[in-house]
Amino acid sequence: MSQIAWIGLGHMGAPMTANLVAAGHTVRGYDLSPAACETAAAHGVQIVSSIAKALDGADACFTSLPMPAHVHEVYSDEEGIWAHADTATLLLDTSTVDIATSRWCHEESAARGFSFVDSPISGGTAGAEAHSLTFMLGGEKDATARAHAFVSAMAGHVIDCGGPTSGIGSKLVNNMMLFIDMLAVAEGSQLAEQLGLDQEVFYQVADSSSGQSWPQRTWWPVPGVVPTAAANRNFDATFSVNLARKDCSLAVAAGEDAGVPMPAASLALAQLDELIARGLGDKDTSLMTLFAVPEGKQLRGYTPDA
Repeated sequence: MSQIAWIGLGHMGAPMTANLVAAGHTVRGYDLSPAACETAAAHGVQIVSSIAKALDGADACFTSLPMPAHVHEVYSDEEGIWAHADTATLLLDTSTVDIATSRWCHEESAARGFSFVDSPISGGTAGAEAHSLTFMLGGEKDATARAHAFVSAMAGHVIDCGGPTSGIGSKLVNNMMLFIDMLAVAEGSQLAEQLGLDQEVFYQVADSSSGQSWPQRTWWPVPGVVPTAAANRNFDATFSVNLARKDCSLAVAAGEDAGVPMPAASLALAQLDELIARGLGDKDTSLMTLFAVPEGKQLRGYTPDA
């Protein structure tokens, strides 16, 4: 079994490291949040007080961080990864970042003698807890081949996407499609509601027909239909609006750079921006359904300020 350094023990990092520990790996974790550290420690992660201590003797180092700026800081800071890792340590970033940040990680790691793999994930907290995540690996072939041994305990699927930044590129496109699918689920659920259709019955129709999608199966925004849906819990976040807005904005920016018109993704981004403007950034992404509710009606399952 391997010794693994893990930087970032938040909503995704905590269950992912728990699965590594359960598989027999030794995990040393670092996070600025005492609460995150406490949760990870309860699942067997050895909490350390610095990135340098996490890296001591590590075969691999994972980062799982909220924003591109955090990735830049953790890698390049004088107390960061490049300053303290052994060049034999494989570096993997599971964060959702922009293409330029991922390319910077690859190029600057290579210049310092490190192997780096962009390793974004899909499946959310439920997938992290069930060790059924999809890992999208981008990098040099020898590095991505090494990565399989470290990610397998957390993954349901591991896909080698190609060279550097192909993993993060795949993640951005995938999440863009998720948010567009969420628009369809939001509008479909509310049209079904206003037509008087039984939500559980209509869900079965969509689930066995051409309306099927991941947010339809996982995030159906009406309570009492799908157990994993935030609608059952007043739309408390499983995947927050703030994080969705970050991912969607990165995808739209990538589309602009590539010259690809993105009207549907831009609409999704506008709705996420509006939710944040209303102070709802910490709520669940499926609260986009608010924009499909007829005027004067209440979104079932949602009580503002509750």
